[in-house]
Amino acid sequence: MSFFIPEAMAQTATQGPPPNAGMIQFVMLIGIFVLFYFIAIRPQRKRQKEHEAMVSELKKGDEVVMSSGLLGKVTGIDDPYATVKVADNVELRFQKAAVHAVLPKGTIKSIG
Repeated sequence: MSFFIPEAMAQTATQGPPPNAGMIQFVMLIGIFVLFYFIAIRPQRKRQKEHEAMVSELKKGDEVVMSSGLLGKVTGIDDPYATVKVADNVELRFQKAAVHAVLPKGTIKSIG
């Protein structure tokens, strides 16, 4: 029943790794890091810079969508906060970082 034991004992000694195997692994590791940088890190930084620019240019009268999905019109801006009018006589204060997007003028009227 032991068909493979004689074959295993008859095998010759294995050769060691090629002399430059460590260098190949190092190059592959660097290549994976570069690929990860261009696929994940770089696009995320670009989106982050675009969001920071949008938030810094936020001004009174802009129509915005908050990260919660709430639509409203900016009625006031303090340094870290924006006051958003969401309905008649209803104004809410949000952190400016919670603004997801600035809408074109008249979007809220066309929706509701």
